[in-house]
Amino acid sequence: QVQLVESGGGLVQPGGSLRLSCAASGGIFGVNVMGWYRQAPGKERELVASITTGGSTNYGDSVKGRFIISRDNAKNTVYLQMNSLKPADTALYYCYADVTVRGTLLNYWGQGTQVTVSS
Repeated sequence: QVQLVESGGGLVQPGGSLRLSCAASGGIFGVNVMGWYRQAPGKERELVASITTGGSTNYGDSVKGRFIISRDNAKNTVYLQMNSLKPADTALYYCYADVTVRGTLLNYWGQGTQVTVSS
């Protein structure tokens, strides 16, 4: 079955950087859009960034100029480089991917990785 494996979350100080990774595997014919959402307690889930197979990107307003999304199509992996981190960036970050399996396009989500920005 298709799985998304996330890594890179943790605790960082304000102004620091962190890099998240997410790899898709298992019976995949092709991976289309990949990206990241985040959710803090008591708040709605929001888009952080997304990227198409061709490299077109989209960012949430709160992270523009600070975060960079990229991908390695050969490895079915998406990355999120987070710079100039703020306490407001503290949240559970979820990886997602639109994946073609058995001729059908399906949405898959990772289990989430915690990012905490605090001194």
